[in-house]
Amino acid sequence: MAYQSINPYTGELIESFDTATDDEVRCAITKADEAFQSWKETSFAKRAEILANIARILRERHTDYARILTTDMGKLIGEAEAEVELTAKMLDYYVEHGEEELQPRTIHVEGFPDGKVKLDYEPLGVLYMVEPWNFPYYQIVRVAAPQLIAGNTLLLKHASNVPRSAVAFEKLFKEAGLPDGVFTNLFASHDQNELILADPRVKGVALTGSEGAGAAIASTAGKYLKKSTLELGGSDPFIILEDANLDKAVNWAVIGRHWNGGQVCVSSKRIIVVDSLYDEFLEKYRAGVAKLRMGDPLDPSTTLAPLSTQSAVDILDKQVKEAIKHGAHAERLGDPVPQTGAFYQPTILTGITPDNPAYTTEMFGPVSSIYRVKDEAEAIKVANGTPFGLGGSVFTEDSARAWDVSRKITTGMMFINHPTGVKADIPFGGVNRSGYGHELIDLGIHEFLNIKVIAEPRIDDAF
Repeated sequence: MAYQSINPYTGELIESFDTATDDEVRCAITKADEAFQSWKETSFAKRAEILANIARILRERHTDYARILTTDMGKLIGEAEAEVELTAKMLDYYVEHGEEELQPRTIHVEGFPDGKVKLDYEPLGVLYMVEPWNFPYYQIVRVAAPQLIAGNTLLLKHASNVPRSAVAFEKLFKEAGLPDGVFTNLFASHDQNELILADPRVKGVALTGSEGAGAAIASTAGKYLKKSTLELGGSDPFIILEDANLDKAVNWAVIGRHWNGGQVCVSSKRIIVVDSLYDEFLEKYRAGVAKLRMGDPLDPSTTLAPLSTQSAVDILDKQVKEAIKHGAHAERLGDPVPQTGAFYQPTILTGITPDNPAYTTEMFGPVSSIYRVKDEAEAIKVANGTPFGLGGSVFTEDSARAWDVSRKITTGMMFINHPTGVKADIPFGGVNRSGYGHELIDLGIHEFLNIKVIAEPRIDDAF
């Protein structure tokens, strides 16, 4: 596979990188394992100091790092700046809380004196990270921050279209003081996944990506009895009930569906509106989407980014045509797409029935699937009528009702009067085909640790 940075707005090939050889992969594993022997003995204070340095450098050169994101995968420059800050905040969290989360925990066991049975947390060793292109920095740090503070070492296989982002972070980690071999960017091929996971020194794998990639990695990890965590796709419901603040719901729906060009696992992909508000919502939503301005993502006035690649445009177009073929109505909105760039015309799909492939397909891009439902009960049924289960939203002015509806939606996250969002200090995870290995900000630090029981019985106890 080719690792290439191609600017999705200009089509310019910025830089390409050779795929690693098998010998280079084995060498990287050896270096990571050797580094682990000393990194696991490094003090929490020293690990935290390095993570703090990473956050500091990110903030000092935030514009430089943001521009790499924009030219690698097309993210609006303002959203790229926000990702840099979010990444720094996640590092801040583990600098402040990492050590306390990893303190031994006392448990009470009959027959043992209090305080003589403990759970101790030990790092496992080399971990393999397989990460996607839509949040190139955040996805690295979501795994790296907790695992580095915990004492594990890491091999990164990033998406093939964001290699400059991967290289930038490897250099950043080294500049911040991370010892050689603790974090290694590896331009591995898909075929080398098995080579990596078969190595006994590699103890686990974390993947964020498509269902197909997740199934392949989980299958290989299972073959070699390696622990894996997966965060896969989503088709988040965005429910608007009859007592919602409609203007707020419309504004958030436009943002929730179109941020990052609509290329977010937790985008508000399925907008579900009760009958009494449907017509008014659709009119206002059309107007909001039509105002989006496509153009150069480095221009702060641009409000809708290009997709990450031309192939992403082609896939989305094929999905929309398939939806129309099965009876959906498509409405194109806004100015025509620019003559340059991997843009897709903002589109609204209505009339999607359960037998339409669009009913259970995740669409990555500015395509809104809007459903008209009779009432709250039908809204919940439609919301749960998908194999995914990542996030979701419910809009209502009744707080108790919002909490009740949220509990009835089968997802890992629900947001009230807000689209599903990503923050550095709240739980993140999903169920069903959206993955497993729920990455809570605190529990995520325990994902790849040996939780060891240490017990000291009384001398006179007989077993």
